[in-house]
Amino acid sequence: MAMTHANHSELTPLRFLERSAEVYPSKQAVLHGTRNYTYAELEARIHRFAQVIRERINPGDRVAVLAPNTPEMLMAHYAVPLAGGVLIALNTRLSAHELQYIMDHSEAKLLFADTELLGNTKMLRAENPTLQALIELTDDQFTGQRPDVAVDAVLDELLAEASDAKLPYSVEDERAPITLNYTSGTTGKPKGVLYSHRGSYLNSLGEAMHQGMNSATRYLWTLPMFHCNGWCTPWAVTAAGGTHLCLRAVREDSVWDAIENLGTTHLCGAPTVCSIIADASRAHELDEPLRITTAGAPPSPAIISKLQNLGIEVVHVYGLTEVYGPYTICEYQDAWDELAPAERAERLSRQGVGMITAESARVVDLDMNDVPADGESMGEIVLRGNNVMIGYYRDPQATEQAFAGGWFHTGDLGVMHPDGYIQVRDRAKDIIISGGENISTIEVEQALAAHPEVLDLAVVGVQDEKWGERPVAYVIRTSGSELDAEGLISFARERLAGYKVPRTIVFPQDLPRTSTGKVQKNVLRAQALEEAAG
Repeated sequence: MAMTHANHSELTPLRFLERSAEVYPSKQAVLHGTRNYTYAELEARIHRFAQVIRERINPGDRVAVLAPNTPEMLMAHYAVPLAGGVLIALNTRLSAHELQYIMDHSEAKLLFADTELLGNTKMLRAENPTLQALIELTDDQFTGQRPDVAVDAVLDELLAEASDAKLPYSVEDERAPITLNYTSGTTGKPKGVLYSHRGSYLNSLGEAMHQGMNSATRYLWTLPMFHCNGWCTPWAVTAAGGTHLCLRAVREDSVWDAIENLGTTHLCGAPTVCSIIADASRAHELDEPLRITTAGAPPSPAIISKLQNLGIEVVHVYGLTEVYGPYTICEYQDAWDELAPAERAERLSRQGVGMITAESARVVDLDMNDVPADGESMGEIVLRGNNVMIGYYRDPQATEQAFAGGWFHTGDLGVMHPDGYIQVRDRAKDIIISGGENISTIEVEQALAAHPEVLDLAVVGVQDEKWGERPVAYVIRTSGSELDAEGLISFARERLAGYKVPRTIVFPQDLPRTSTGKVQKNVLRAQALEEAAG
């Protein structure tokens, strides 16, 4: 049978904006402080934004945006691909040196930067020959002093002069790149991860379905849009016809203000966001449903329990930048209702099963054979499907290595439970081998996190003359706690085999983290080595 325009169209998340503007033209699409856009207004502004970009690039050129979760960052997820470009949503916490590397590696033609973040862009125009324009994004929510940085233009002024003509929503090739995301780069130079229109479309639909989004959704932007394109949620919320509640910064008061006053129904974030909500002085049981989707590290059973006590539903997902953000989800089973709260929370902290738009995850040995589904045998988690990246930009060797054997290798070690749910035990580089035994740092962390006076923590392995390696715990205590190392070690001995119990516990002021909320265990390992040497 012939494939024609009548029975085939290339998949792109741009279609979601087209549909919602048609179906919900007068519905609130975006709320940000005093700014408010209906879907009709959002569509018009995005097309003017796209016209501004199209005048300055050729198809396939990279366009970088450095901004918090403002309407402009959201709009760029549509405007850049509408103009034929590939969006780079830049990490707002990068240093000038790191930005320089990404701009150089990506050969970006344009950079749109929020006023507050202009400081780190000062030398980019001079140092990056491919960068043709630095354009400022203004936001009335920023009340600080403007950095002394010259720009080529201000977006609002360009929009006022731009054409109102609509650009086509369709794309010629659904497998063409739509975005280029750079990894955190904690163990080396960041890699550029290419997403396709097709993968973004499918992953967005998976997000919308698994998070239970519809036209009544009011989604609070606590997850950075620079992180895996906000797990494809800029497209997913729009697909559902929901409302984007933008947020410049994730702070206790602003998050609780939005929960209490703006009708927030959904939000996403790392476990640190869960902690901000659960441990806030304003925390209270909610009258209306709120669903939090969390990933980045396994949420501790203690945090899950705290949120459930507030009436908040916790959805645990797992993924990586290379798989468009979330790939698996811990699907809730009715039978878990019968479990004790602690056991139920433990089940909820598993990484789960492939999402509807993904294939089933596997846990394999070095020969790509599946390990026994016994919840004990450890192997590497490998993934495959439509929501796996096109590849690493300008790095064919790393791409080939990542796709060895026809599956994407995550570098995460995990187990497969008898019920088909995977559980991450550790990053391959973080596993502790002590006396020939593997110790999962996550298992140790969750045992210590069960103590009511432990607010946050991280466990790393350090060299030990006798055992090869041993675990060291870095623990943040709750306010007013007088918990000491001896008391916590005694608590851990009741829950862990003796060789897994840390003999050294450090109580720092905070933990070093990447911009996406993951603890930098490489920094802690280096710190532990210094302390041991000292």
